[in-house]
Amino acid sequence: MSGVQRIAILGAESSGKSTLSEALARHYGTLWVPEYLREFVDTLGRVPHEEDQYGIALTQRAREDDAAAKAASFLFCDTTPLMTALYSRVYWGRVDAQLARLDARHDYAWTFVTAPDTPWEPDGLQRESEEVRQMVHRMLVETLAARGIGYTLLAGDLPHRMRQVQGLLGQR
Repeated sequence: MSGVQRIAILGAESSGKSTLSEALARHYGTLWVPEYLREFVDTLGRVPHEEDQYGIALTQRAREDDAAAKAASFLFCDTTPLMTALYSRVYWGRVDAQLARLDARHDYAWTFVTAPDTPWEPDGLQRESEEVRQMVHRMLVETLAARGIGYTLLAGDLPHRMRQVQGLLGQR
């Protein structure tokens, strides 16, 4: 894992995190870690319950750790435990202690937030609505600010977002 910078790609539902993470990994010739929540929902055919949240975040982080050992220079992480904890607050009004401890480990070289400025698209069981997307975005930027986590807001279409990131990480 030496020299690999983990890059957190955060954002509300339907804001382009997965598309951007995959495109960045392809551009930089490295790996990305897809959002485990999508696999969880597809496999179990249901949205998570509160007691599932810690396991989802733990699996996300474990997959990230595994990929970091194989990545070249950057590892693009399509979500982090921070987002799992944020959604716990949205749906259950609290975050359990184990998830809170995992969420506190926000040790990423860069944090990018995808703006909710693209058309909202339904995605089976995983997505709520445009209103929830905007609320989660506000909660995310407020959480990052409250915790003193610096971030870059990525707006516009995919090529524009790619140029924003390349301007910060370098062209390669």
